[in-house]
Amino acid sequence: MYDKLIYEISKENRIGYSLPSDSVDNFEIEESLTRKTPLDMPEVTELDVVRHFTRLSQKNYGVDQGFYPLGSCTMKYNPKINEELASNFGFTKIHPLQKATSVQGALEIYYETSRLLSEITGMEEFTFNAFAGAHGELVGLMIMKQYHINRGDFKRTKVIVPDSAHGTNPASSSVCGFEVVEVGSTAKGTVDLEALKSALNDEIAGIMLTNPNTMGIFESDICEIAKLVHDNGSLLYYDGANLNAVLGMVRPADMGFDIMHINLHKTFSTPHGGGGPGSGPVGVVSKLTHLLPNPRVVKENNQFTFYHSEDAIGVISGFWGNFSVVVKAYCYILSLGKENIANVAKLAVLNANYIKESLKDTYKLPITELCKHEVVFDGLISEKATTLEVAKRLLDYGYHPPTIYFPLLFHQSMMIEPTESESKETIDDFIKIMKIIAQEADENPELLHNAPHNTLVRRLDEVKAAKTPILKYKDLLK
Repeated sequence: MYDKLIYEISKENRIGYSLPSDSVDNFEIEESLTRKTPLDMPEVTELDVVRHFTRLSQKNYGVDQGFYPLGSCTMKYNPKINEELASNFGFTKIHPLQKATSVQGALEIYYETSRLLSEITGMEEFTFNAFAGAHGELVGLMIMKQYHINRGDFKRTKVIVPDSAHGTNPASSSVCGFEVVEVGSTAKGTVDLEALKSALNDEIAGIMLTNPNTMGIFESDICEIAKLVHDNGSLLYYDGANLNAVLGMVRPADMGFDIMHINLHKTFSTPHGGGGPGSGPVGVVSKLTHLLPNPRVVKENNQFTFYHSEDAIGVISGFWGNFSVVVKAYCYILSLGKENIANVAKLAVLNANYIKESLKDTYKLPITELCKHEVVFDGLISEKATTLEVAKRLLDYGYHPPTIYFPLLFHQSMMIEPTESESKETIDDFIKIMKIIAQEADENPELLHNAPHNTLVRRLDEVKAAKTPILKYKDLLK
């Protein structure tokens, strides 16, 4: 049945709400702030609104409904109790302008979570002021730039970004005013050391690395990379997007990294996706702590207060970041405990390698070495269908597709990240469906060419959707 848009069922003077009586005797709104034309909103009953949004929610797909193997995004199930704890009245009703003495509990959570993250990563100090991972990247790069400026080293205007990096890395570098220098990868998917040596000079401020990288491969030469970069007077930046793969097993600071950000909403229990909420705390080694943005929460005389550094890069956000995300991360880390936090990495790596070994005879495996949290295939061995067509056919079986056509090193990339929270039964079923699709491609490729067949909408014109998006409801009614 066709679901009419909420604007299509609108009827004049139909009201589905009742507003409370005005408790303010008289309040004049400034003329410049008042509307000159009526607000063009649908007029519908409460029942219509409830049904409309319920139908929309049922059409959506999320990790609470099924397996979400979206590579490099760590779309994993997170305990609902953490949401409940973060919704506590004492957390939701505080105001960011309250005095530090009146919000000691909240500041204690900030402080203790930063101490936990420092223990997990080896970094000396953290700031929670960044609102997301990419925001954290920008803050980290600003610290990198200020470090060199403070030393009077104004030539360092370039940042090295490997071709295996996340797409936000070169974007963040450019936003921060750096020129991006790309270095290639070896056949094993790791940084080409000879290319790195050639790129290093007195203009390089630092290098942005993800370890394990976007191919899911651990940079086994990381200690040599760190030495080369540090000997060049440059800094190492750790993109924490793949921290899930090494959690509790190895610390970025011990690998030689100077700056890092963590996608708190990926690794430490916040439902990830849909535009937020997020948090991108930035950690640094001891020689850089004075550059962290203001303010920071510190503990003095058994009290928690705000610290402002004269050397800080400045203020990079309103107040102190997304507090509820920090609360959930704090609860998640404490619930795992030191005894179990490493199981996150162990199970994530186990699940990814189980998929790799199970599908390597059906899907091209360009890198055969042990992977970490995710595995990258290069399309079907038979080449009877494209990666896009495999992804579309997965929709027919009720699965969200993995990341496709990224990383860019392979023509038919298909990046699968199972995460640690999925059971063997779930992964076995996914593997079975992937093999069925491969068989369908061999026996009836047209089935994949025209997929999906039983979704709410069929194959969309993705180029047209990107170039001429429909952003207004009235355009849909034409």
